[in-house]
Amino acid sequence: MAIILFDDNAHQTLLPLTYTRPVADLRIGILTIAEKWTKYLNKDHSFHTLDYLQAKFPVKIEEDNLFINGAVCPDEGLLEAIDKLQMGQALKYNDQLLAVRLNQTDAGNFDTQANFSTVVNYPGLFVSLFYPEDIFRNNDAELRKDFALITKGRTSATISTTNTIIGSDFFAEEGAVAECSTFNTTNGPIYLAGNTEIWEGTHIRGAFAICEHSQVKMGAKIYGATTIGPYSRVGGEINNAVIWGYSSKGHEGYLGNSVLGEWCNIGADSNNSNLKNNYSNVRLWDYSTQCFRNTGLQFCGLIMADHAKCGINTMFNTGTVVGVSANVFGSGFPRHFVPDFAWGGAQGFEVYAINKMFETAEKVFDRRDHRVFGETEQNLLLKIFELTEEYRRF
Repeated sequence: MAIILFDDNAHQTLLPLTYTRPVADLRIGILTIAEKWTKYLNKDHSFHTLDYLQAKFPVKIEEDNLFINGAVCPDEGLLEAIDKLQMGQALKYNDQLLAVRLNQTDAGNFDTQANFSTVVNYPGLFVSLFYPEDIFRNNDAELRKDFALITKGRTSATISTTNTIIGSDFFAEEGAVAECSTFNTTNGPIYLAGNTEIWEGTHIRGAFAICEHSQVKMGAKIYGATTIGPYSRVGGEINNAVIWGYSSKGHEGYLGNSVLGEWCNIGADSNNSNLKNNYSNVRLWDYSTQCFRNTGLQFCGLIMADHAKCGINTMFNTGTVVGVSANVFGSGFPRHFVPDFAWGGAQGFEVYAINKMFETAEKVFDRRDHRVFGETEQNLLLKIFELTEEYRRF
């Protein structure tokens, strides 16, 4: 059976985070949504997504195909309901398609709006992503689920006795290194993946996870629920943030109630606000409606898409959205919505020339385990540059 993770209209409402990936490739908790389904089902997966993304995330169709909504995080109740699906049957929660089992012919014509022969209504609750802020809002719950999934029946590796561990929900993979740091698990579990480093003087409160080949620098203060993705380096003060991977926030400064994509860089002493001075609800730019949307949240910080960067001492207002490959610098507060491939700051923006962006990306990729910024990645970004042109009318 092929497991195919499909995109529905959440792909639009989760922009700009999903310009560069299918929804199921979003990281929440310790794992991406796709990795969660792979572990729960013990099967590999592919993606059914927009045409321009399929070159990087191809779909694989077989005789028997189980399509699962990529915005939905798995749990035992969903697994039980999906496992009972017969050929042609669909599982729905109200109008949201959760899963459908299709033969090879029907799979080739898959459409989320199709009328399926038999519909089973799912009565339970589950975690599903629809807006960018849903990622940090649900990160605590998903961290706990992923921690239980990954560590079940296993024993943590031993770390240095120079550390202080409070509570019992601590797990380190072989190769994780920490010295002279405190880990408080009384409010949530703490997970250190292999080949990670926690430098001296760091204080971490759970729930927290750091993924492979990442580092926390000396004296960092990290509060739950926070995830540091693979090949990243962080420092300063971080609270309830999800950093997907290959990104750096290596210096002092505050990051809170935020999501950072891959290949991002936060300059030294940069900060984001996560609470308005009048304590009112935070509004975020919504690509699907092209206007600002009331999140209903009092705490909401920075949403930064892949390849975006900011210079030293950047100040981000409460509820700022920074698009793909934007480059922000200079004094003052930049606008609440920084378009994709924008170059500038509070004094104004211009277009970040695509050839200049490619030159930087090649260098950044090489710094991370000598990865190659290849044709597939370039073509994807060229397409996003075209798709987002309307926002760059400076």
